[in-house]
Amino acid sequence: MKLEIFTLCDSAIDYAGKLCILGAFDSVQGKTTPVVVQHCAIAGRLRFHRIEEGKHKLTVTVADQDGKIILPKIEAELGVSIGETAQSAAVNLVMAVNRLKLEEFGEYTVDLGIDGVHLGSLPLYCSPIPTPA
Repeated sequence: MKLEIFTLCDSAIDYAGKLCILGAFDSVQGKTTPVVVQHCAIAGRLRFHRIEEGKHKLTVTVADQDGKIILPKIEAELGVSIGETAQSAAVNLVMAVNRLKLEEFGEYTVDLGIDGVHLGSLPLYCSPIPTPA
């Protein structure tokens, strides 16, 4: 399997097999902590080859710079089937996140695993809004 796309964004949708992503980002700012991101999404696209057809376990975690999980772990089972004439199939992932609360300024990480294997990480930087000079 191959991770083709993995991003944190304002919103995403799987539209008839097309992954539509709006506003990919890796940083947020706030006047003070905690900083709350009202709505965002974690989006991904995985490609599976014929030999990988079947069920797979997906895990997504969001952690602070100390490794503390800040959102409930997302776990799901993916059923991958590949058409007779295709050699591979893509699976789109869209996970909506509401009220993402970042307690401190610093770096956070979004991690994706399939079947216990780490496939990708996204940084999320949280910083204070700069004050004008």
